[in-house]
Amino acid sequence: MSDIARLRAFITDTAKIVETETSEAVILAQLAPKLEALIANDDWLPEAYAATFGARYRQYLLYADPLDRFSVVSFVWAPNEGTPIHDHGVWGLIGVLRGEEVSIGYERRADGSLQARAPERLGAGEIAVLSPESGDIHAIANGLADAASISIHVYGANIGRVRRSVFDPDTGTAHDFISGYSNDTVPNLWPDSAAS
Repeated sequence: MSDIARLRAFITDTAKIVETETSEAVILAQLAPKLEALIANDDWLPEAYAATFGARYRQYLLYADPLDRFSVVSFVWAPNEGTPIHDHGVWGLIGVLRGEEVSIGYERRADGSLQARAPERLGAGEIAVLSPESGDIHAIANGLADAASISIHVYGANIGRVRRSVFDPDTGTAHDFISGYSNDTVPNLWPDSAAS
C-alpha cells in the first residue's frame, strides 16, 4: 500500500510556491528540497504509475495543475532504455526515486549542430535542474542494464500538452512533438475520503 499523502503534500507545497513566486530561480530553489524530501521515501508511488511495458519508457501523469502552472510525472525506464534528444521549454526538476539515470546535456554550436556535454549520473535520492535559461536540451537513459529505474519530474507547465522539440543528433534539426501521457487516469490523492 502506498502512502499517497506524501505526494499530496508535495503537490500542495508546489501549488503554494508557484502561486506566490514568479522568478524561475526562486521557484526552483524552493522546490528542490521539497522534491528531495519526496524521493527520499519510496513508499508513496502507486504501482500503477511504476509499471514498465515493452521497450518504450512510460510517462505517467501524477498531477496537472488546473491552470497549467505545473505538472508532476513519474518516468519509468526499462533496462538500458532512453529518450531521444529533446527540450522542454519550461523549468523542471528531475528526482530519481529508484535506480539510476544518465543525462547528457547538449549545447548548440555556431553551425546549429549539437555538442554533447559530459554525461551526468543521478542515483536514487538525487535531483537535477532543467531551465530554458541555462539550456534544457538533453537525453535521459536508465543507468541500469538489469533493472528498471523511476524518476519523478516536476515541470513549470502541463508537460504532456507542451509543444516541444526532438533533435537530430548529427545536424541539430528540430522536429516538433507533444508527449502526452501513458495513463488515462491519475492517482486518487484523497483515498481516505472514501472511508468517511
